[in-house]
Amino acid sequence: MELVPIKPERMAQLEDSAQRRSQSPVEALDEVLDAYLEWERAESEEAIQGIRRAYEDVKAGRTRPAIEFLDELRRKHSFPG
Repeated sequence: MELVPIKPERMAQLEDSAQRRSQSPVEALDEVLDAYLEWERAESEEAIQGIRRAYEDVKAGRTRPAIEFLDELRRKHSFPG
């Protein structure tokens, strides 16, 4: 097992969180880290899928000139033109 240094203030937060959950700091850290890593994986996959869809749209010609999009954005949000 490799040790990872933790800042004292973060360790205090971890210990407080663990105590509120009736867990050891190791259990609390593992739970939080697992949740974060799953969230990060899902976010990354979602971004990759969005890029793939956009690429397919471009390949299929489902695009419009940027000036049209920017004009619509300005009108929709009342940005100065």
